[in-house]
Amino acid sequence: MSEYNPILTESDLAVTETARNKIAGLINDTKGEVSAVRIYVSGGGCSGMNYGMTFAENGEVNDSTMTGENGFKLVVDPIALSFLGGAEIDYSDDGVNATFVFNNVFQSIGGSGSCGGCGGGAF
Repeated sequence: MSEYNPILTESDLAVTETARNKIAGLINDTKGEVSAVRIYVSGGGCSGMNYGMTFAENGEVNDSTMTGENGFKLVVDPIALSFLGGAEIDYSDDGVNATFVFNNVFQSIGGSGSCGGCGGGAF
């Protein structure tokens, strides 16, 4: 088991610039009611897990945090983080559908490293 690190880096979890900008915008749209977006993992879905996001008023003691420009802030608890190794979060908006996509989520559990991005936990 890896040692707890309160700071998330791109080597822990990749977040595209498009996703970072959208997350920052969502946080800013709450006018201070939330401070971050929380990534969670729950049972179910095509990989045996669902990956999703929700707003967080504040972080928990054991959360790892990723921050950036324009108010971007993600928090992830240690259990969810253990299922996210090698994953990438992207944001896709084709004009009809807009969703966050979790790519490469199988890498952390020894799978193929590819995912169709079913959007099971999108905002």
